[in-house]
Amino acid sequence: MDNQEFEERDVVIIGAGPVGLFAIFECGMLGLKCHVVDALDHIGGQCVALYPEKPIYDIPAFPEIEAANLIQRLEKQSEPFSPIYHLGQQVIDIQGLDGGEFLVVTSKGTQIRCRCVIVAAGGGAFGPNKPPLDNIEDFEGKSIFYSCRSKEQFRGKNVVVAGGGDSAVDWALSLCDVVENLYIVHRRGKFRAAPESVRKLDKLCDDGVIEKIVPYQLKSLEGSDGILKSVIVSDIDGNDRLISADILLPFYGLSMDIGPIAQCGIEIDSNHVKVNKTTMETNIKGVFAIGDVATYEHKLKLILTGFAEAASAAHSVYRHINPDVEMHMEYSTSKGVAS
Repeated sequence: MDNQEFEERDVVIIGAGPVGLFAIFECGMLGLKCHVVDALDHIGGQCVALYPEKPIYDIPAFPEIEAANLIQRLEKQSEPFSPIYHLGQQVIDIQGLDGGEFLVVTSKGTQIRCRCVIVAAGGGAFGPNKPPLDNIEDFEGKSIFYSCRSKEQFRGKNVVVAGGGDSAVDWALSLCDVVENLYIVHRRGKFRAAPESVRKLDKLCDDGVIEKIVPYQLKSLEGSDGILKSVIVSDIDGNDRLISADILLPFYGLSMDIGPIAQCGIEIDSNHVKVNKTTMETNIKGVFAIGDVATYEHKLKLILTGFAEAASAAHSVYRHINPDVEMHMEYSTSKGVAS
């Protein structure tokens, strides 16, 4: 499908994370056909790329659901509306056309003609903040990982988790029952994760399940041919400690970049897209933004908020495309799933 122009598509959704996937459903319920573009080679965004097995607790009707499972359910929910995915490519231009339409151009030369655009790009293109260690590239993908696709890949290993935020603490809690030994290294004594998660971590450390190494930071690596042998850490006084390790998981957050979208005339505020929160429309008529990438006063950054924004944007898109059609609100229970 690449290197083609698609005529008269209703909507292009930029981003195939959870909010982008739900936008397909909301648009589909209104009879709107969608193309979806994502820079990753798979759908799911950060939920799949960074923490597929991490439990999420604030999805209605699911006391607990793993991130990857949530994505699978969202994908299934959108299937009746036959979205067309363009994965592994980034939107590099959004051109306004005569008649209020748009031409969306991707890094692979795909050109999609549409009537509205919904930006659901999360934090934009993202990559891990890497620790400044010599020869770290030699171990990446073999012994050093910035995300975890499956706990089983670390079963029976000596694992060092580095970082003090939610990702580091959550994965330490998740992995401790499958690894041989688990160490968590942080440069401060206090962790920045959710209080309940820190409480669980402290309990496991007290029980000897996890060893907390604080205040230390990563200093160097030992190993060869991509196979890690040990990690050397150092405290603020310069005292070193050698940790026998097969795996290093550095979780120092992500470096976000909204990318070329910022050059398309959309109003940006601190790497986020400014929107009218009642319609989710940007400063460009016909271009909307939802999810973490969208910003407005008192924005609450939750998946739940993004889902609600997807519904608002879809209805705004419908009114934009059909300005002369009176819209009657219908609930899904009475309307059913449109075909």
